[in-house]
Amino acid sequence: MIAAFFDVDGTLTNSRVWSGLIDYFPANRIKLGVHYLFNTIHYFLYFVHKVGFLNQSAFREIWAKDLAWYFKGFSVERSEEVWEWVIENRLSGQWREDVVAQLRKHKEEGAVIFLVSGGPIGLLERIAKEVGADHVVGTRHEVVNGVYTGRALGAACQGVHKPQLVKEKVKTLGLEIDWDSSFAYADSVSDVQLLELVGNPVAVYPEEGVRELAAERGWTIFER
Repeated sequence: MIAAFFDVDGTLTNSRVWSGLIDYFPANRIKLGVHYLFNTIHYFLYFVHKVGFLNQSAFREIWAKDLAWYFKGFSVERSEEVWEWVIENRLSGQWREDVVAQLRKHKEEGAVIFLVSGGPIGLLERIAKEVGADHVVGTRHEVVNGVYTGRALGAACQGVHKPQLVKEKVKTLGLEIDWDSSFAYADSVSDVQLLELVGNPVAVYPEEGVRELAAERGWTIFER
């Protein structure tokens, strides 16, 4: 079976999905204390990252796990309102239609489609419905008795963890993937390990570091 793996932020979208997710809370005057704390900590970490003391994967792993703070006490049903708000208010008009068309072309040709992102699994499942993906691999937020605890479970879906979590998901689904014939689409340095997982890596509107690596290795570069 051939698979096609798609990153979300910067690959399927022009905007950062996690930023839109965070926007929900001040826009609706909910959990403002958590919001200010999250931003204070992560803007500082962003500065640390930009001056070279924290690599991109490590920075993104921290925020991906800490996003779980926002959902503490939310029921699964309540969180679905957040996912819907993000789709309607932050992603509408932000899709890279050429990349989404490529995803759907793979699906028409019989490939199984995965979204692979650091975002919460619930949000990724909603995005999967929007674009027609079959499965998602993301960061797990703990749910106990139908309520989010505010903790992330296991590794965030970033950097080296992306291919590890992909393989775990494929095993759980009982699929036999032809990795050499499969595809991966991504844009950032923290996605390189995902691109290396398959025989057909595609750098989508890539960051400069990924563009240089793609040129060196002969990977496809996808952009208008």
